[in-house]
Amino acid sequence: MELQVLGACPLDCPDTCSWVVTVRDGEAVGLRGNRDQPYTRGALCVKVNRYLEHTKAADRILYPMKRVGPKGSGQFERISWDEALATCAERLAEIVEKHGGEAIWPYQGTGTLGYIQGETGEAGRRFWNVLGASQHELNICSRAGRNGLRFTNGTAGGMDPETFAQSKLILLWGTNTLTSGHHLWKFIQDARAAGAHVVAIDPIRTRTAEQADEHLPIRPGTDGVLALGLLHVVLEEGAEDRDYLENHTQGWDDFKAEILKYSPSRVAEITGLPEEDIRSLGVRLAHTRPTGIRATMGLQRHKGGGSALRLIACIPGVTGDWRHPGGGVSYSTSAYVPFAVDTREDLLPGPVRTLTMTRLADELDESVKCLWVYAANPMGSSPDQNRIRERLLREDLFTVVMEQFPTDTVDYADIVLPSTMQIEHMDLHAGYGHMYLMWNEPAVEPPGECLSTTETFRRLARAMGLTEPSLYDSDLELAEQLLSGAPTINLDQIRKDGWARIDVPTPFVPFADGFPTPSGKLEFTSDAAAAEGLPRVATYVPSRTASETRGAESGKLVLITPASHHFLNTIFANNPELLRRSKDPAVLIHPRDAAARGLSTGQLVRIFNPHGELTAKVEITDKVRPGVAAMTKGRWLKLTPDGANPNTLVEEADADMGRGPLYHDNWVEIEPANLTATRA
Repeated sequence: MELQVLGACPLDCPDTCSWVVTVRDGEAVGLRGNRDQPYTRGALCVKVNRYLEHTKAADRILYPMKRVGPKGSGQFERISWDEALATCAERLAEIVEKHGGEAIWPYQGTGTLGYIQGETGEAGRRFWNVLGASQHELNICSRAGRNGLRFTNGTAGGMDPETFAQSKLILLWGTNTLTSGHHLWKFIQDARAAGAHVVAIDPIRTRTAEQADEHLPIRPGTDGVLALGLLHVVLEEGAEDRDYLENHTQGWDDFKAEILKYSPSRVAEITGLPEEDIRSLGVRLAHTRPTGIRATMGLQRHKGGGSALRLIACIPGVTGDWRHPGGGVSYSTSAYVPFAVDTREDLLPGPVRTLTMTRLADELDESVKCLWVYAANPMGSSPDQNRIRERLLREDLFTVVMEQFPTDTVDYADIVLPSTMQIEHMDLHAGYGHMYLMWNEPAVEPPGECLSTTETFRRLARAMGLTEPSLYDSDLELAEQLLSGAPTINLDQIRKDGWARIDVPTPFVPFADGFPTPSGKLEFTSDAAAAEGLPRVATYVPSRTASETRGAESGKLVLITPASHHFLNTIFANNPELLRRSKDPAVLIHPRDAAARGLSTGQLVRIFNPHGELTAKVEITDKVRPGVAAMTKGRWLKLTPDGANPNTLVEEADADMGRGPLYHDNWVEIEPANLTATRA
């Protein structure tokens, strides 16, 4: 018997594709994009096309395990679920009794974004609240930019990405669409067919930049000042939308004064872009309606990241682009999800502390007695790898990892619990790059003894003798609770169709009737920002590397760590075919920087700073601008030549807003290694 089962990709990508699993005699034998879903349109990415193969990989974890070797050795033996649950229940109860619930750190990541099984729904939170565990601040991805947008627009929500098809000028700002969310490209192509001009603003000539009409290779961390420079040209052209400014914005006079400080010549000095390119784009922006701006998460991973998004969000307030379908800024659509997750904060026995995801090395101190990791691989994904490794080696730290594969983090666990993958469990999703809810129906039974996240926590609650009824809600009950906040979306119908559009108009012009700010207007000046100790007027805050000349003067390079075309964070980084396609670890540098160091393509080099070091082949290319070193993120440490990936070079430090991490704001030096690799 053959079935077609509707589901959705769970991964940390804006597209959240709808897919169809072909099941024959109980086995998943085919996977394709759902042709009936308006955003997916039948296509999956190069990574997810291999998802079924990944579910059947030889290194998949299928049974509970306990550590039998030293921490970090990855030596385990199989145990029963009864033993695993009993051990976890006993240790958790003991920790709560002796040290209080706050000694437990539930460390959840973005391995799945589901509202039932994953991060978006904060799966497991009710259980941790009953124990009084520390709260987990999941700030690794988008927090700085979200806060910046909130100060301008009142929300991180913006354009419906489908309306880019109606844009006449498209700015792809710090985003590599063809690698990280390629379904948007269809709508960009529709716009180009109607005459739109596409500009990529990125320190790297990415796949997307190569396909754009124009590429501006900006100096990392200077995006905010470019926004001011472009607006300076708009003012020179007399093209500001005065009616929109008067009726729909707050603080224009103060913000105008800020714009006038940044002439194109000054902005050219700061950004490293030719003045004529800034003027040319500024003139185009001044006279092209609608202009749509796609700005995503890589843009805000530096010291001034929040302020950069705050300024970019000001652009359509000056030009009046929010009046038009196809005008405005698109960052994340998750603000439009029509329901809120009830994590039952009332179950907490009292106030508890919050521990920050990207501060694992700092905050995993002696006060934390249990680290419980799920849908996360902090050894591979978090900043300051060397210090994290030191913390995970603590013998008094009880570490549990719920996982699908033997990641670098698994190697440090005391107990490993096998997790289901997407085709094996039920979930509800919402894309953060489109306007649809997606349903995932389980297509096959889990292999071995894998359990879903929700079932693991239900069994753990039972093993601990917890009596709170909501801890035992079934997955369907959780889905019903969620959709009770979305009266236009019926659970039975979305299970049948696999998706439903969020109840907004088509086309969607989000701020036609005002903004969800205190003033009801777009706020160039924000009392909320001032109350948090930030500038009242939207202004340029440089990255650390843009504001410090010491590194540049000494010949150091700014490290940026973009997404790989073949991995998604560290997911798929153990897939043999995708590993083969990704080739050996490489660092990209400009010919000028290579010549200054006497380097040649294919040479093995040492990349280092005070936080760590690693080796890689050097690739000399003008795809990166001078002064930049670029290495893709996501490699497993155990599958690299020297047990490190670029995060060993990233300092634990905070952006100006939301404690966002600084993955693209670190100085490094590069020198020849002792050995030379075979030339590429």
